Amino acid sequence: MDKARARIYISGFVQGVFFRSHTKKMALKLGLKGWVRNLWDGRVEAVFEGDKDKVLEMLQWCKMGPPRAQVEDIDIKWEEYKGEFVTFEILY
Repeated sequence: MDKARARIYISGFVQGVFFRSHTKKMALKLGLKGWVRNLWDGRVEAVFEGDKDKVLEMLQWCKMGPPRAQVEDIDIKWEEYKGEFVTFEILY
């Protein structure tokens, strides 16, 4: 199975709607590792590592987000897979 790593920046109404906790729940469900955090400018940033098909599935989910979120844009940057994470975390 091909491994992949993606760093994404999600903009829109994505803070204060439990985006990070829903992202963590979905990432763990898909067996992905990495992290998610809020940025000072109102965006959410996340890094996902794992099987490429699961990373792609996670990116599709992020385009909608949790029920109260209003995702306007996602900037996806593909990076070299590093395998550096033990689990998926919310960074503060």
